[in-house]
Amino acid sequence: MVTLAAPSITTASPNRLTIQTAEIALGSTAIRCLDWDRDRFDIEFELKNGTTYNSFLIRGDQTALVDTSHQKFEALYFETLEGLVDPTTIDYLVVNHTEPDHSGLIGRLLEIVPQLTIVGSKVAIQFLQHQLHRPFAFQLVKSGSQLNLGQGHCLEFVSAPNLHWPDTIFTYDSGTQVLYTCDVFGMHYCDDALYDEIPELLEQDFQYYYDCLMGPNARSVLGALKRMNKLTVTLVATGHGPLLQHHQQQWLEYYRTWSEAQSKATPYVALIYTDEYGHSDHIARAIAQGIHKTGTDVELVDLNETDLHDVREIATTATALVVGMPPQATNNSHVSAALSTILAVAHPKQAIGLFETGGGHDEPIYPLRNRFIELGLIEAFPPILIKATPSDATKQHCQEAGTDLGQWVSQNHRQHRREASDSSLDQALGRLSSGLYIVTARKGDVTSAMLASWVMQATVEPLGLAVAVAKERAIESLLHGEDYFVLNVLEEGNYQRLMKHFLKRFPPGADRFIGIATYDAENGSPILAEALAYLECRVISRTDAGDHWIMYCAADRGRVAHPDGITAVHHRKAGSHY
Repeated sequence: MVTLAAPSITTASPNRLTIQTAEIALGSTAIRCLDWDRDRFDIEFELKNGTTYNSFLIRGDQTALVDTSHQKFEALYFETLEGLVDPTTIDYLVVNHTEPDHSGLIGRLLEIVPQLTIVGSKVAIQFLQHQLHRPFAFQLVKSGSQLNLGQGHCLEFVSAPNLHWPDTIFTYDSGTQVLYTCDVFGMHYCDDALYDEIPELLEQDFQYYYDCLMGPNARSVLGALKRMNKLTVTLVATGHGPLLQHHQQQWLEYYRTWSEAQSKATPYVALIYTDEYGHSDHIARAIAQGIHKTGTDVELVDLNETDLHDVREIATTATALVVGMPPQATNNSHVSAALSTILAVAHPKQAIGLFETGGGHDEPIYPLRNRFIELGLIEAFPPILIKATPSDATKQHCQEAGTDLGQWVSQNHRQHRREASDSSLDQALGRLSSGLYIVTARKGDVTSAMLASWVMQATVEPLGLAVAVAKERAIESLLHGEDYFVLNVLEEGNYQRLMKHFLKRFPPGADRFIGIATYDAENGSPILAEALAYLECRVISRTDAGDHWIMYCAADRGRVAHPDGITAVHHRKAGSHY
């Protein structure tokens, strides 16, 4: 029986930032950064009870730190860490998830311990390489990988992609039976209580957290729960809120029940690939991002980590399939059997999309495509063939292919909702008229455009406007904070050609401006020569508004081509669709 130390509190900060440390298992210490007054997380996540950022120290023959904390805690965190251990003796940093509230202190930690080895998923290491801009030692892990720290602390890793970022892993210490889950099973609840002693105080925040972050990826939640089944867990050490010990099974059962209900109610796309082959991880991530933009669920299936029974179930129940061409069958019998299983259960109600990973020994893509077509599947996008390292333009192409597929999956669901809606309200809302505009943007080698009508001036000092952009639009990825674009104002009596051109469906990666006269604005985006006027704009902020982003933008400069021209006006008959 291990007698654990009582929690200690280090308090310092006029903004009510405190740190709590406590021994949670033999050789295992929690470092909980308590942010008492935080009232918002991300843009849309309103908090009522603050939050915590939990980090953990594990000491065997070697020492590992599991996650860090938010940058606002830098001074307090390192002061506390130095009171627990000489930081220069830390051998490993396990990164369960790279979102800044958990990775914000990694750069500073590397300055103190440059020889540190960072342990994480392939995607996490790639994210950190872009974030840190400095070389560091790393160790890639996936489900089943182990790291033995000695003195009984053997860490085993569990892949948990899309919870709620694609890089997420769990870390399980078999010696102490503690499972470190970062965001998963957490909640934004700040309290001195280290554990979940009084569930009634926590249930509302626990469900709100699930609904906001985990619910959109319910199938991925179920996959992670299944991979946890073989583990004996006595404590769930989360990245936010109290640690789950007293009512652990209750919390896990909530996740299971909610996720099962969610997954049965929504269609989804199975994205099937071999993670470590060629450029498959980059391509799959870009396609998945495009699918997610339409509000469609995605189940990521790594053939090397998925047994044939699960492959059969997923391929049977998915509304659509995306298959990244695996290595040729002679190289991997399990992958070959999985591919045969998919072909055996695929059916005409599904859509299919295929891509080559660029591994050099891919299965032939067109013979497989023909077999799916012969089975009656609908081709969601033409095969994507990539032989070189994916560029930004390539990733945009893949994202647009995913968006096309997601739109196909969701269109029936949307139609049902329209039929069930209040027709009087729908018609009344549709009477809100608006102007007609073309938004154009360029970012690096990627250009895009879209027809827009939900545009209005928002401020006078400074001159600013608001633009609503559907989350599934391809151009959305070019319109983040400090990105630039041009708002082209269409002219009454002279807008039909431009409207018809930009309303048509473009193949993924296609040039939107073929046959359209343009010239470059000072911010680099295309100006349409036929536009009545244009405004060069800069995105200041984005607000989540259901199926759209509302972007507040600064108007930096503009010009009217025809002073007597009148802005084209769009009149709709329904509010539930354009």
